[in-house]
Amino acid sequence: MFQAATIKQIAEALSISPSTVSRALRNSHEISAETKKRVIEYAKKINYQSNPIAVSLRNRRSNSIGVLVADVANSFFSQTINGIESIAYEAGYHVIITQSHDSYEREVINIGHLANRSVDGILISMSSHTTDYRHITQLHERGLPIVFFDRIIEEIQTFKVTTDNFKSAYEATALLIEKGFKKIGHLANAPQLSITVERLQGYLSALADHHIEFDERLIKYCHEGGRSQLEIEEALNHFLSDSIGAEALFIASDRLSTVTMRILNNDPDKAEKLMIIGFSNSDVIDILSPRISYIRQSAFEMGQIAAQMLIKLIESKYPVYEFETRLLEGQLHWRGNPKG
Repeated sequence: MFQAATIKQIAEALSISPSTVSRALRNSHEISAETKKRVIEYAKKINYQSNPIAVSLRNRRSNSIGVLVADVANSFFSQTINGIESIAYEAGYHVIITQSHDSYEREVINIGHLANRSVDGILISMSSHTTDYRHITQLHERGLPIVFFDRIIEEIQTFKVTTDNFKSAYEATALLIEKGFKKIGHLANAPQLSITVERLQGYLSALADHHIEFDERLIKYCHEGGRSQLEIEEALNHFLSDSIGAEALFIASDRLSTVTMRILNNDPDKAEKLMIIGFSNSDVIDILSPRISYIRQSAFEMGQIAAQMLIKLIESKYPVYEFETRLLEGQLHWRGNPKG
């Protein structure tokens, strides 16, 4: 009959106590790096697997974390999830992934479902339709560990990690100006999102610093977050109208960039009239037509940091009162333009 490997077997083989083995497998700070290495290597050698039910009962934890994103098909979010999983699984946590599809109602249902499944904590990137945060604040006040990534909210004091959106937007807009473009449209996400506000501020600051008068007609918000192609088509027609005459376009999200390129690919006349910089983490962005310059976010690293922050909250033996918001650099990739 098959018998699973045990902590006692590892302890006997390495001549250490079972409690030392247990702490080493949990990555306890009480155990030296050398001992942890010996234990982990031997555990892998004999194919040791922890008993999740026993661990859960002992620690009063489920050893699972919930993740809420807008859309896993979005390249940015799929990459953040990969980063989350790389940390979570190594630390012994299972990951339960849910999607809001940018719906407030679905966000409320999914977060409630995760909490009812007794996850140890939740990683959240806000829906573009969410303006009421009570479904989150109530869980936070009851002590559920919550960490925000990418789309964050200021109302809750906890760990947060996002892109340096102001800097990325500023650099993208400034580069368009330096390349000779003056009338720069800004295709923005839903106005209440943190990323929308921060990227708009970067865009406006770049215009001001280069002494370009702000024209509010050059800003269009996409309240559907890129889920409505018609909304984006109408914005493009507005920017290219004779009364506006935009020369370039700064697009403020991955999904908006993807849908815009799809529209322009089917309308070469419009594509020739606009130089575009957009946020995009697509793996095929460099071969898309028409050409687009882009800002790539550190999505995988963001996921890793968010998971580390959440696990720190979950495993802390004492209440945590000091939090940080980490800002990650975006990488700007310029792909040339007709004005050289």
